[in-house]
Amino acid sequence: MMIKIGGLTLRGPAAAIVLLVIVAVLMVLIVRMHPRTGMLISGGLWIAFIAYWSAAAKNSGAAKSSESQRSRSVHELLLNCGLLLLFLPVPGLAGHFLAHARTLTLAGLGVQAGFFLLAWWSRRHLGRNWSGNVRIAEEHKLVRSGPYRLVRHPIYTAMLIFDFGIALVTPNFVTIAGLVLAIAALELQVRRVEEPYLLGKHGPAYRSYTANVGRFIPGVGLIR
Repeated sequence: MMIKIGGLTLRGPAAAIVLLVIVAVLMVLIVRMHPRTGMLISGGLWIAFIAYWSAAAKNSGAAKSSESQRSRSVHELLLNCGLLLLFLPVPGLAGHFLAHARTLTLAGLGVQAGFFLLAWWSRRHLGRNWSGNVRIAEEHKLVRSGPYRLVRHPIYTAMLIFDFGIALVTPNFVTIAGLVLAIAALELQVRRVEEPYLLGKHGPAYRSYTANVGRFIPGVGLIR
């Protein structure tokens, strides 16, 4: 068993103990929050996604170059804070902008299921190019098949779809704050790190790609 927390990597018994502590803390939070069924299902979908992603990571190719740990830490901090806001109540932001409704909850869960399918589809087409951090793999290829024909970063699109689905399941100002923070984190990561890496690797081919395929939404975020 292995767990990575920022720049710290734990293996064996130490990783198992940390995992048990994390699960215990989550269980206490769940009991104290008395979440609705929709939020429990949302949490289950996210855990399933993490489990799949961790298993799929074993098939990634060897890295030729990668982003610094400091850069990665900033991105992870912003994204994790956004995720916490999606699930945890924050005093002063718990007010709802829409009333709870069964149809809204079902719509949100449907959107989140779509996120899982889009992430899986993207991962399948990315193949050994994929990595948890920004890097250029050996024999890195510019993928333009499947969802990459529609958007340049479909995995990030899937994550934002998931966040939007939570905002429908629990339509309060906390989830909106989490969604905004997640958008900011991914936009910052793509603009400052990922796209410069890809442009440096693929040159004119990637520049042509960015001019014709949107960043997170088809047709939006083109770079002429």
